[in-house]
Amino acid sequence: MSKSDPPPSYEESREQQHGNYPFPPYGYPAQPGVYTGPGQPGIHPQAGLWQGPGYYPSAMPSMMPSFITPGIFSCNLRDAGGISATGVWDSMSVRHAFIRKVYLILAIQLFITSSIIAVFTFVEPVRLFVVQNPAIYWASFPVYLVTYLMLVCCEGPRRRHPWNLILLFIFTLTLSYMTGTISSYFDTKAVFLALGITAIVCIIVTIFCFQTKVDFTSCTGLLCALCVVLLVIGIITSIVLSFQYVPWLHMLYGACGAIVFTLFLAYHTQLLIGNRENTISPEEYVFGALSLYVDIVQIFIFLLHITGSSSDYRCCGALLFQ
Repeated sequence: MSKSDPPPSYEESREQQHGNYPFPPYGYPAQPGVYTGPGQPGIHPQAGLWQGPGYYPSAMPSMMPSFITPGIFSCNLRDAGGISATGVWDSMSVRHAFIRKVYLILAIQLFITSSIIAVFTFVEPVRLFVVQNPAIYWASFPVYLVTYLMLVCCEGPRRRHPWNLILLFIFTLTLSYMTGTISSYFDTKAVFLALGITAIVCIIVTIFCFQTKVDFTSCTGLLCALCVVLLVIGIITSIVLSFQYVPWLHMLYGACGAIVFTLFLAYHTQLLIGNRENTISPEEYVFGALSLYVDIVQIFIFLLHITGSSSDYRCCGALLFQ
């Protein structure tokens, strides 16, 4: 190039290549320790540490690939081989392990509850003892209430192992005893029928929640309003039944309660899935199991009021609320 020739433009200088390294434009100041092309002073950099215009002075590119950029993970993103991005698989694996842990704990809780209900239903001396001594039921109520509030309201005991499992085990035993006490007032056939219907309802709701696009987690306000309505109906029902037994009112209350807690079961199930508007942390496996367990037990109790007839409603009184 002669001195009269004008220097090449920046775009033209960018097109000059030597191997895989672009040259800087003429007149660009050479930097110490930077390879600037043949005939230019400089030192060859180490492999993988190319430095030059438009590049960060490290191995990190100026823009990270979109599939590993924090905050934009999506289950629909896949790499060239058709496999989801690493972050997506990590998230899915953690969520799946969380769901398995919750349902394993729930299965143990339901087994304990079913065993206690069977003892209170089939062993006649135990059944008579529970019916004749309702004070034991009310003595277990404070334990139920304290453990429930600790697990729901206190994050420390709920997440600290093994105290969270110990509290959950105490809560399960207490609620199982209370549920067995209520079942002892009903016929054996009614108890079995309520158990069967509860199992069918829980299976259908679980499958539906994993398949449907309906988001129950966005209906928190509606569920709270239904709880208030159920509470008012329960108070009226308890007052009326304390004076005179009205079968249709008793069944109406049981049906309303079963519907409300079925919706709660769908709500808490979708909280576990993690792909809805609201979700719970994978660390909250105790809270997840507790929520599902309480919903299932409540559905069973309300169905029990529909399928069976109590031998003495004045004795059980406020057991309608449990």
